Amino acid sequence: KEDKFSKFREEFVIPTRRSLLNDDQATALDEECTYLCGNSLGLMPKRARQLVNEEFDAWGRRGVEGHWSHPYNRPWATIDELVKEPLARLVGAKPIEVTAMNTLTSNLHIMLVSFYRPTEEKFKILIEKKAFPSDHYAVSSHLHSRGIDPNVGLLTVAPRPGEQTLRTEDIIDLIKKDKQIAVVMLAGVQYYTGQFFEIEKITKAGHEAGCIVGWDLAHAVGNVPLKLHDWGVDFACWCSYKYLNSGAGGIAGLFVHEKY
Repeated sequence: KEDKFSKFREEFVIPTRRSLLNDDQATALDEECTYLCGNSLGLMPKRARQLVNEEFDAWGRRGVEGHWSHPYNRPWATIDELVKEPLARLVGAKPIEVTAMNTLTSNLHIMLVSFYRPTEEKFKILIEKKAFPSDHYAVSSHLHSRGIDPNVGLLTVAPRPGEQTLRTEDIIDLIKKDKQIAVVMLAGVQYYTGQFFEIEKITKAGHEAGCIVGWDLAHAVGNVPLKLHDWGVDFACWCSYKYLNSGAGGIAGLFVHEKY
């Protein structure tokens, strides 16, 4: 009751014990569950059903004309333009720096194609130990595609012995010491521990070392305050089905700093 955000609970459909367990022997079947899985899939907004049905209606009534003439003023051809402003607010960016497209890992691949330019002197990509598996696979595939052995080109930073989270000073120290790092690509919020990295400090250190710095914000967007433009982040990618509650398969987001 003291939480000023508690009123937003009413905006979502919360599974009940009945819908989850399908067990007539359980007690309090219609009691709402305590849902702690928003880090995997956010709950369905109550308005989602109406909005999806409106799109079915638009498709049925307009057919191909729905691309340009939409009965609910959401023409499909320019649908991404409708979300630029709110996406920009969520990640602390300018509207020209963000878009909604593809999936998270697809966007990471696109960013690495553009930003990872290995040389003989700088060719390593730094990620955190226990990074989300698809991030690890994406980085490995780009190293392979450039003829670089991931055992050599993939660098990980780990917590100190006996600790569960990374220290910012350890990340920055590694960036300063290893002159072969070309790209720093970390999670904004580490999916395994929930650690919120000091994005501004790490980005600054990366740039001072001549590195490109990008972020996977899957567990950060909609969850923690972000100021990507002011922090000088080069690129960032995120999904929308976790803390943005878009539903499984929801379109991902992408940020590229306006300096590019």
